Amino acid sequence: MTEVAESAFEAATPALCRLQLGVELRQLRQRMKMTGAEVCRHLAWTGSKLTRLETADSGVVEPADVIALCHIYDAAPEKQQVLVGYATVTKTKKDWWQSPEVRDVIRPGFKAYLGLEATAEKKGCYEAEFIPGLLQTEPYVRAIHQRAHTGLPDEQIDRLVAVRMTRQDVLKRKVAPLDFVAIINEAVLQRPVASRAVMKEQMEHIVEVASSVPNVKVQVVPFSLGYHPGMNGPFILLRFGLPVPNLRPMVYLENMIGAAVSRRDDDVKKYETAFNELQALAPSYQESLSMIHRVSKEI
Repeated sequence: MTEVAESAFEAATPALCRLQLGVELRQLRQRMKMTGAEVCRHLAWTGSKLTRLETADSGVVEPADVIALCHIYDAAPEKQQVLVGYATVTKTKKDWWQSPEVRDVIRPGFKAYLGLEATAEKKGCYEAEFIPGLLQTEPYVRAIHQRAHTGLPDEQIDRLVAVRMTRQDVLKRKVAPLDFVAIINEAVLQRPVASRAVMKEQMEHIVEVASSVPNVKVQVVPFSLGYHPGMNGPFILLRFGLPVPNLRPMVYLENMIGAAVSRRDDDVKKYETAFNELQALAPSYQESLSMIHRVSKEI
């Protein structure tokens, strides 16, 4: 395995390795024109075991299981080495969101998203109501959770805040920091969801991060633009490079009752088109930061 591949595996999260492993194992099976039932009969597995592997629903993947499948699928030695590497990561590493301190305050569906975000190469988002999570200050996060979870003990709020702040590490990770472009509706800047002091600090934080961290860009969609492609609601686009170069781009949508991830080409293309149009219509990065700076002065 090359040094680049080894360093990529060092940066990989178990969640992403499970996902990529499932994608590639399914592709190998389909290439052999084998049904899941045929594979399971050959290995004396239950159907649910293979399904869990292909849908990334297994917490830990045994390298021996991957080797057995590679033999059936006649996978090249190089391919088997990579897939076994994915399985090994799931046995030797834990995602930070699986730690006892925070795992019980994270919704199951959101855990899957955290794995995607943690290893994505590029992230683009349009946000209509809140400051994007990767740009939020701790006081802003706390104020949001206190309003959204009225009556929740302070200890639980503390853990929710810790989750949000830990997510921001992707912007400064050692290996390939996330390339992040955030497009924000002007309403987000004008709506006082926290105290004046917190909102002022939050605006200044966005300007500071977007000005000093080269992989972070921010644009604002002004009221004066009128109708725009983001009016159907917020969304997130994720693209992947190493260590999962074959993982297709995806769109993530979230609402009050749940969340959804789509990898369908048509869905991704629609949201990529909307995002590109928003980027073209919104003021430039520098003009947008000037707008946010003015808002901070007016608070």
